[in-house]
Amino acid sequence: MSVTLQECQVFILVKALPQRSKAHGETVCCAGITAYGEFKRLFPVRYRQLSGDQAFQRWDSVNFKYRLPTRDKRPESCHVMEETIEVVGRMPDRDKSAFLDQYISTSIAEAAKAGRSLALIKPSETHFSWRAKSAERVAKERARFTEAAKHKGFFDADLAAIEPTPYEFRFRFTDDSGPHDFANADWEAHAMFYNHLRRTGSHEATLQWMEEKFNGEYAQKGMLFCVGNVASRPNTWQLLGVLRVDQPAQPGLVFN
Repeated sequence: MSVTLQECQVFILVKALPQRSKAHGETVCCAGITAYGEFKRLFPVRYRQLSGDQAFQRWDSVNFKYRLPTRDKRPESCHVMEETIEVVGRMPDRDKSAFLDQYISTSIAEAAKAGRSLALIKPSETHFSWRAKSAERVAKERARFTEAAKHKGFFDADLAAIEPTPYEFRFRFTDDSGPHDFANADWEAHAMFYNHLRRTGSHEATLQWMEEKFNGEYAQKGMLFCVGNVASRPNTWQLLGVLRVDQPAQPGLVFN
């Protein structure tokens, strides 16, 4: 039976931490938004196997073809044909806030009521924090990352296993439905930790820098949260991405 493929173009907003897929090896769940405000969840993407014009970053404009998933019934979900991924542009910094401001939900509850499984919200009363993971938890995460990296196709590149972050990063925040306390599943927070750790060699200095970044710069200049629910537990929502976005200078502008 032939499968009808659909074409799509999105601005990438989220790359979650890699997970192990029995069928595809190490995969990354990504999310983006079209020029018309439609949210899309991209899976399975073997992100570390991408190269050249396929290796996208946050804010890149990406073309791809997809089919509807067989199991994931969430309306935004796309089963991506990995070989069709192509980076075709990038959203300019000056356009980010005016474009995204049109598609912000007032709360997670509002998005859920509308039947959505992905949303952008503008959080208030935000507070970033961290806590050390137990040695047992770090060992389990390391084993999962190692197993995921080993699973690859004949022509795929060898991957070094990702080292788990020894800390859990969290955000307390409020939206129009009330307070929340979520772990941060954003791969970029993981990368921020290790990139700064390489520069300083100090866990303490790195954690202090991250606290100042999120509780200072981001809170003062503006940020959005990309949130999404879990396929098997639709009432459970997660913080998928933290986006540094200025407040719109002229509300209502349309991105072209």
